[in-house]
Amino acid sequence: MAEVSIKGTTRTEFGKGASRRARVAGLVPAVIYGHGEKPLHITLPARELGVALKESNVLLNIDIDGKAELTLPKSVVRHPLKQILEHIDLVLVRRGEKVTVSVPIHTEGKHDPDGILETQHNSIEVEAEATAIPKFLVLNIEGMAAGTSKHASDVVLPAGTTLVSPENTIIVHLSERSTAVEEVAVAAPAADAAAAPAADAEKKD
Repeated sequence: MAEVSIKGTTRTEFGKGASRRARVAGLVPAVIYGHGEKPLHITLPARELGVALKESNVLLNIDIDGKAELTLPKSVVRHPLKQILEHIDLVLVRRGEKVTVSVPIHTEGKHDPDGILETQHNSIEVEAEATAIPKFLVLNIEGMAAGTSKHASDVVLPAGTTLVSPENTIIVHLSERSTAVEEVAVAAPAADAAAAPAADAEKKD
């Protein structure tokens, strides 16, 4: 679990104009909330924040006027085309408390070569201590047979982490390659049959 220290500045101006000026200055408007505290409006350096957010579920230890606030990114807004950070919501967390987060899944192992692996979900929700959120979870697909699926209940969870997503959530499905080939083969004659009447009509003309 990554934890990054970053310095924040209290925000006193609000509205689209103020947010635009902040972004031009290389800052990202942000709001810290949670634990019954009054929402705190701040700005964070865009470059440092962008680097930190490359880590999944990164903890941001934000220094605001000499006071440190431990936070977890809750909602990140980016420009739809430029992908520039425009705003971020942060939720306060305490060391030792448990939080519910979405964690990415990595597969390992070799499946039946006659099957085609289809990913249904790239991540699942789990509950873990705020300072011990796993970067990713492992799903073993070694020897997985064609026509079968792996579910959320098959994902390996580290100690202290519990599953929140439904156990029967399908993570990956190994479809049968032969079935896919048959579907293509069946579709081809149908297309030829549809083309035949058109060809006959052209000959009559």
